[in-house]
Amino acid sequence: MTQYFEIENRDGAARIGKLLLFPEIRTPCALHTAALGDLENPGPIVDAGSLWIADQKELEARIKEIREKTGKGTLIILPHQTSPPAVPAESTGKVEAFTATGDENAEAEGPTGSLLRAEGEVRKSDLYIMEGAGTLENNARRFLETLIDLKNRIPPDTALYAPKLALPENAAMLAYVGIDVMDDTRAEIAAYSDIYLTAAGSFYLDSLVEFPCRCRVCAATTPAELRALPKADRVELLSAHNRDALDAELALVREKIRTGNLREYVEGQCRVRPWLTALLRLGDFEYSYIEEKVPAFRQSQLLADTSEALSRIEVVRFARRIQERYAPPDLDVLLLLPCAARKPYSTSQSHQKFILALGKYRKFVHEVIITSPLGIVPRELELTYPAAHYDTAVTGHWDEEEKAWVSGCLESYLSKHMYKAVVAHVEGAYREICERVAEKLGIDVVYTAGESLASYESLTNLKNTVEAICTSKDFSRKSQNAEKEKKNFIKAVAGYQFGEGAGHLFSEEVGDPLVKGRFPKYQLFAGKKQLATLIPQYGMLALSPEGAELVLKSEKYVVKIDDFVPRGSILAPGVLDAGPEIRPNDEVIVLGKKALCVGRAMMSGREMKESGRGVAVDVRHVKKL
Repeated sequence: MTQYFEIENRDGAARIGKLLLFPEIRTPCALHTAALGDLENPGPIVDAGSLWIADQKELEARIKEIREKTGKGTLIILPHQTSPPAVPAESTGKVEAFTATGDENAEAEGPTGSLLRAEGEVRKSDLYIMEGAGTLENNARRFLETLIDLKNRIPPDTALYAPKLALPENAAMLAYVGIDVMDDTRAEIAAYSDIYLTAAGSFYLDSLVEFPCRCRVCAATTPAELRALPKADRVELLSAHNRDALDAELALVREKIRTGNLREYVEGQCRVRPWLTALLRLGDFEYSYIEEKVPAFRQSQLLADTSEALSRIEVVRFARRIQERYAPPDLDVLLLLPCAARKPYSTSQSHQKFILALGKYRKFVHEVIITSPLGIVPRELELTYPAAHYDTAVTGHWDEEEKAWVSGCLESYLSKHMYKAVVAHVEGAYREICERVAEKLGIDVVYTAGESLASYESLTNLKNTVEAICTSKDFSRKSQNAEKEKKNFIKAVAGYQFGEGAGHLFSEEVGDPLVKGRFPKYQLFAGKKQLATLIPQYGMLALSPEGAELVLKSEKYVVKIDDFVPRGSILAPGVLDAGPEIRPNDEVIVLGKKALCVGRAMMSGREMKESGRGVAVDVRHVKKL
């Protein structure tokens, strides 16, 4: 917990933070390494040096001297030993023993930064330095394991600095996995080797005919002219370009974080180096680390343009919640349909034709859409993020990985939910997926599509097939009218969003709740009390205080505060406890001795409990108790 770092924007593990120094620093950023030890003209961050060259008293004197010169607005990186992670912790005991004041229980005067080893005690600090980060390049698994271990040991509202690692080509990926502060060490070293850096990779100066950049250096000279300069002048100009390229990339990364589409950018950017691609894929396997930080919904569209989209957190979370939280309506007939380019699917021309073909028999049918990358989407969740918020390249070709993922989702669903009849109005890869699952589970599937899904023959066959099933003697004729369909829609969304807490909105205590409004602007009422409203923009429910009191009984998505009545947003220091299941943008219930509130989470539940700064909940309704 720190008073010198405040997070302003989040995009998964990546975040834009503000180091409250003089002057302020926006992260993710790159420090100018050469200036860190300059005490004559100190910047906002100063490195006090190494433990190898001084004893405790000398180091304390140096810290005092630095603080007198810089003031409390400068962050001092405490003296440390520069040693690779392979060196045993017992060999670097001085790192553990040193503090800014010489007293372990005393508060440092002003912000400090300290080296963080893979082993050993974590001391209070405002900036943690990831020891030996530069030695972990090209070892994605070791880097990620080390990073996650460190992140789990430090407070979530403190900055993490990975020195001697950043390049324009990897800065976006480093920010994506949670690095806040970098430096230009590698950019400077590259200049001495006549290496020209870009976000697309590095080039030897000898190989360049023209500069692919228009920074102040590149716009004023040519590769040939630069090569003709003396070594010292050439290094100076090349260093300036490399630093500018790194800063420009980080500026772009910050904008991607603000718009919420950094993931889409790194899916392309990681192709520059194999270890970056490995880092992205391994990061997806570390589901709990990334998922905790990924918001319940984003304002931007989810672009599924690469194979990595199948494993990104939003996709996996959606599939898991369908398996774990979703309960289908009580119907005997399942109709499997292909996805459509237009979202929500029911507004597309193809799905409108399917609906018209079903006619009066649609009330007997439960519709589930097959799609990549989401797997399956029940009709009731077609509005819920990301079902109505993704786009993907349509080529008509599905690779084996896509087929396996979607088949797995459909298989898990059909293994859990049984139907008396399954109809599939699909073709191509969709049909192949259905056939795989049917064979594996030993179920019968009736296929109704001919050469074209929307042809007269295919639609007629769909109608006749469903009609024959619904009029057969052994059919139970379970159905849903318009009101029941609306209620099932809201119930499915509530279950997806709140899990077991959704059941209290439809419990016997509520009676028979009523859904008012036209699609997609549904509202849930119990008598004259409004319980919830469906927000069409992201397909989730916004609770009223009355609805919050019902969901509260599950003790999920609850933020506990002390005995005060909120007068606006609730800050992290005001949070006593918060549910571990809470994610950014989740609808949450705030409960205190004097008030019950409803609002939207601005950070995860863990961050709310452990952070010392920042908005925890954006409050919408306040009810005094």
